[in-house]
Amino acid sequence: MWATAVGVARVRALETGRENALFRDPLAQAFATAGGLGPSLPHLPGDEAARRRRLGIAFSIVIRTKFLDDLLRDASAAGVRQVVLLGAGMDSRAFRMDWPQGTRLFEVDTAAPLDFKASVLRQERAVARCERITVPVDLREDWPGALAAAGHDAAAPTVWIAEGLLIYLPEDAVELLLTRIGERSSAGSRMGLTLGSRGVIERFGADAVPGSAASMWVSEMPDDPVGWLAGHGWEADSHTLRERAAAYGRPIGTPPEREERPGGLISAVRR
Repeated sequence: MWATAVGVARVRALETGRENALFRDPLAQAFATAGGLGPSLPHLPGDEAARRRRLGIAFSIVIRTKFLDDLLRDASAAGVRQVVLLGAGMDSRAFRMDWPQGTRLFEVDTAAPLDFKASVLRQERAVARCERITVPVDLREDWPGALAAAGHDAAAPTVWIAEGLLIYLPEDAVELLLTRIGERSSAGSRMGLTLGSRGVIERFGADAVPGSAASMWVSEMPDDPVGWLAGHGWEADSHTLRERAAAYGRPIGTPPEREERPGGLISAVRR
C-alpha cells in the first residue's frame, strides 16, 4: 500500500507548483519521481466519469493536507510537543513545517516505505525541523510498544494524525486503533483523522482498477462520527470537504449529489 503514498506525494507536488498553493511541499516531487511517477497526473484508461473521480480524489488530498497542517499548528500553539503520524508514508511535515523547539515527531509505518523514504531524504539532503523519530512497525502488530520504546511519553499530550489510513482498515481494526491511541493519550492530546464519507466506496471503488487505492478501500465513517469518538473519550468536530474547500478559497463548483452528511475531516481533543 505504500505505493499509494507515492501517489499522494505526486498530488502534493502538483499543488506545490500552483501559484496560490494551499501548502508547499518541496520534497513531494522527489518522492514521486523516485517512486516512478512523474510530476503530472498520468493518462490512465477510463471514461470521463473515471477521470473526474480521479481528479476528485486528488482534490480531497489537497484539502485534507491543508486541514491537518492547520490542526498541527493549532496543537503546537497550544503547547503540544509530541506528534505521531500513523501510516506516515511520504509525509514530509517534519521537514516542511515550522516546529516549536522541543517538538518530537514520530513516523510510524512499516520498514519498506520508511527505507524508501530515507533514501530519498538522503538524496535530497533534507534536514528535519524538529526531532524526527522513525518507528518501523506494522499497525497490525504491537505498535504502541514500539512507539513507547522509541521514546514516546504517554503522560504528555500528543497530537495524533491518521491521514488517508482508516479507509484501508476493516472496522474492527479501526476500533482497535482508536482504543490504542486513547490508551497513550493524556488530557490535552489532539487528533486529526480522515474518514471515508458514507457512500464513497460505492462511488469510487465499484469500478476501481485492481491494485489501485480505491480498490483497497474497506471502511467508511460511522453515521455519527462525533458520537463515535465521544465513546472513545474524544471531543470531536466533523467537517465536510465542501466546507473546508470553501474556507480555503477552493469552493467546489458542483452542487452536492445528495443531502450532505457529517464530513470525514475530523479534529478532536482529549478531555
